[in-house]
Parts: sequence; C-alpha cells; structure tokens
Amino acid sequence: MIDGLNPGLILILGAFIVPFTSSFIRYILLLALPVLGLAQMVSLGLGSWGEVDIMGMKLVMTHIDPLSRIFGLIFHVAAFAGLLYSLHVKDTQQQMATLIYAGSAIAAVFAGDLITLFSYWELTAISSVFLIWASRTERSYHAGIRYLIIQVTSGVLLLCGVVLYFGETGTVAFTTMTFGSAASWFFLIAFGIKAAFPLLHNWVQDSYPEATVTGTVILSAFTTKLAIYALARAFPGVDLLLWIGAVMVIFPIVHATLENDLRRTLAYSMNSQQGFMVIGIGIGSELALNGVAAHAVISILYTCLLFMATGAVLYRAGTAKISELGAVYKSMPITTFFAILGAMIIVAMPLTGAFASKSLILSAALDGKLVLLWLVMLFAAIAVIDNVGIKIPALGFFGKDNGTSLSEAPMHMILAMAILGGIAIGAGLFPEKFFSLLPYAIEYEVYTASHVVTQLQMIIFAVLGFALAVRLGVYPIVANTRNLDTDWFYRKLGKQFFLWLGKNVDIAWAWILEMGKNIVASVITFAQQTHGNGAMLSRTTSSGVAVSVILAIFGFVVVVAYL
Repeated sequence: MIDGLNPGLILILGAFIVPFTSSFIRYILLLALPVLGLAQMVSLGLGSWGEVDIMGMKLVMTHIDPLSRIFGLIFHVAAFAGLLYSLHVKDTQQQMATLIYAGSAIAAVFAGDLITLFSYWELTAISSVFLIWASRTERSYHAGIRYLIIQVTSGVLLLCGVVLYFGETGTVAFTTMTFGSAASWFFLIAFGIKAAFPLLHNWVQDSYPEATVTGTVILSAFTTKLAIYALARAFPGVDLLLWIGAVMVIFPIVHATLENDLRRTLAYSMNSQQGFMVIGIGIGSELALNGVAAHAVISILYTCLLFMATGAVLYRAGTAKISELGAVYKSMPITTFFAILGAMIIVAMPLTGAFASKSLILSAALDGKLVLLWLVMLFAAIAVIDNVGIKIPALGFFGKDNGTSLSEAPMHMILAMAILGGIAIGAGLFPEKFFSLLPYAIEYEVYTASHVVTQLQMIIFAVLGFALAVRLGVYPIVANTRNLDTDWFYRKLGKQFFLWLGKNVDIAWAWILEMGKNIVASVITFAQQTHGNGAMLSRTTSSGVAVSVILAIFGFVVVVAYL
C-alpha cells in the first residue's frame, strides 16, 4: 500500500473514477474502495505520516492511534455495507457523494491536526447533502438547504476555534484540550451541532428521512459518530458533557414513541443513543472511553441495520409510515427477521454487541459514583425497548393485514443486513475479542449472572408493559401527523417573526426615504426662494456694501472670540 496515505483519500479519489465506469466494473469498484481503504489502514499500523510545516503550523495529514483506529475500522465496514446495500442505485451522483462522504469521514478521524480536520469536516457536509437532494422532491430540497446551513455553520465555528486556539497555544495539534477558553467553547458547539446536542438536534429528524432509501443508511453512519470521536479526542472528562448527555438520552423519548414514520422514529432513537456516548465522554475514565468507542461501533451497526430494514420496506411499499403499512412480515419475512434482529441489538439483548457496549458505560458511571446519571441511562435503556425495540417490529412489520402484497428485499440488501447483524452478534458472543480493539486495555466480565438477569428482566417487563398498554388502548396513538419539535421555533415562529420584521423594516425604510425626499424638496424650495431669479440673495450689490457686510461679520467674530 501507499506509505502514509490517509485511507479516506482512497475513497475520495476513487469517487472520481466512478463516472468513467459502467455496469459490473462499477459494482466491483464501489465495493473494492472501502476494502482498499481498510487494507491501507491496517498496513500503516499506528503512527503519524505526512507532517508539513506551513506558516508556523505543524500539519499532520495522517495520524492513527487506538482511538482513531476503532472509528476508522467501523467507518470502513459501514461504507462497504452501505455501498453493497445501494448496488441497485444507478445514480452516479449518489455513488460519488457516498464515496466522498464516507472517505472524508474516515480521513477526518485520521487527521492529526485541526486544519486537516476542518478540511474534511466541511467536505462531509458538502458531499452528504447530495444524498438528501437525490430524492429530488421539494421537501428534500428545502431539508437539504437547512441541513447544509447547519453543517456549514458547524464548520465555521470549528474554524473560529482553530484560529483562537492557535493564538492561545501556538499549535494546531488535535489532542486533548483544556476546557474553559473561548476556543474550547467554539469547538464544543461545533462538535455539538454534529453530535445533535439538545436544541441543536433537529437537523437529524428533518433531513435523514428526506434522503433517499440508501442515502439515509449512509447518513446514519458517519456524521454524528465523527462528532462523538471529536468530543472523545478533545474533551474527555468535561463535567458539562455529563448533563448534556443526560438531557440527550431523555429528550427524544416522547417523540420516538409518538412518531408515525419509522425512519423518523429511528432518527430520534439515534439522539438518545448519542446521549449514552456523550455521558461516557463526560465521565472520561478509560473504562468510559472504551464504552464510548464500543457503543459507537455497535450503534453504527444496529442503526444502519434498522435503517436498512425500514428502507427496504420503503423501497418495496413506497412508504415507511406505520399507519400505511400492514402485515409486512408475510411478504418480506427475511427483512422482518433483520428488523427483529436490529431491535434485539438496540435493546441490548444478551449475546448481542450492545449488551457488552452499554454495560461498559453504565459500569463506568457506577465506578464514578454517578448514581443519578446511571438511573437516567437505565430509564433511557428501558424507553428504547419500548419506542424502538418493540414498536418498530410490532407496529411496523406486524400490523393489521391490509391485503398489500410486497416483494422481498433484493439480495444485495439482504446481504448488507446480514453483514451488519452478524458483526453485532459476533461482538456479543465474543466480547473479549471485541474489547481487544478498544483504545485501552480492559479486563471486564460481561456475562455475570446479575447483569444478564437484570437485563432480561428489563426487557421482559418492558414487553409486557407494551403489550398491556396496547391491549388496554392506552398506548399513544401513532397517527399520520407531524409531531412538533423545537425546530418549530425557527422553522415556523422564527420565519413568521422575520417576515414581520422584514415587513416593518420595509415600512420604516419607505418612511425614512419619504422624509428624506421631503427634506430635500424643502431645501430646494427654500434655496429657490432665497437664491432664485429676483430673490433677495440673488440680487447684485455694490462692492462697498459687500465690504461693509464682511467687515461687520469679521468684527463680530473678533469681539466674540475676545470675550
């Protein structure tokens, strides 16, 4: 392989070959590029390459350490599975956007300095928006515009932080930072936007469901997890993240329960799962950071898997709304199986990867005597059993038979789902091997009797509670409506406010212009009256009179100045 080449560049540069290929050759190229990128990463091992000094700044184009390696590994896997899932897509624009987006995310986690990080950070934003616009609907166009504004804003804030950080420290190295300076606040907000912090989260639910069937799968894998990596790299142990993460795990629960669209339900669930990782970063211990890395990996696997299953239904049925779907399991049994498998993983069923990864963060919270946060995460873990683990299979795939007959998902979609599901199950079956990939050495026993029994009790009672609520008719009705979120304040109320403000500014400006015109007209009229033909100040006078007037004025000025 090429010495020192950032593995992400293999995908980015390979994207520009795609338009010149066709048919079978293109399929081979699309699947080969992530494999080549992964081979490049493995061949490089750990270390730094491509160090360049520019204007007193030391840039490191490629830096691989245990933390970036685990994120790079799962990003390559997600890229391969996503491209395999989308092999039926003939749109060159989507294929190129996918490769550039995935490649820039991979390149970003291997960036050794903030300038290089910023470059790839912005490239992820610009390339990913084409996966939203590829739907070619008016809704996707507007959602893409909002998405681009928010993502570019994150990049601008990141650049501001870089400038301030260089001024404060004289370096642009991307490493652990001391929180509290102006630069660190810019970094936190920039990372927080992409991580979907509370009140900064709406772009996920706004844009992801508007992307194409395959675009949503790709989008779910990279942007938010790149932000988690950046937070883990820069701000481990920052207490503020504990409470931000606590709000994140709780805030989306109601929306995920009420949501009718399966993809929007998953988008809200993503926010909650991000909260677990943000809490882990806030704890900052080696066990917690291992939990963050592990849960990021498993989260990508089950999120992509569930988006693939719901996307396959959308691909065949033309809708992903619970109110419009019926007994999907009868027509698409294999897809239903993978939806159930994804649900089992997300609820942390024993023998799945999430059972191992979530336990690391929960144990780290108890080790730090953060009992309140532990309870918050436990509540969120129970809630996700209800609003995703049970709701999506039960209501989305086992609804009332409406007579609709669908075809099973294409084989390449099924293979992609099988790969992700198999890896997630493998991580749960062999946690020691999975943990060996984590940033820090760890000795942790996952399958203790108390842990297994507690988790099974949670799942069983959550299932019974769900069934009882549905049976008694008290479970929230999933209707074909749009549930309001905090984005209402800027999409609706904010829009009306600025329209009102613009209208009144226009009225005020028109009044100012009219007043200005009147004043100018009055000056002109006065000038004509005093200086026009025959007016007093336009008449001629003798030199003696003029000299007398000048002397009088001069004398008056002298007297005033003297006094």
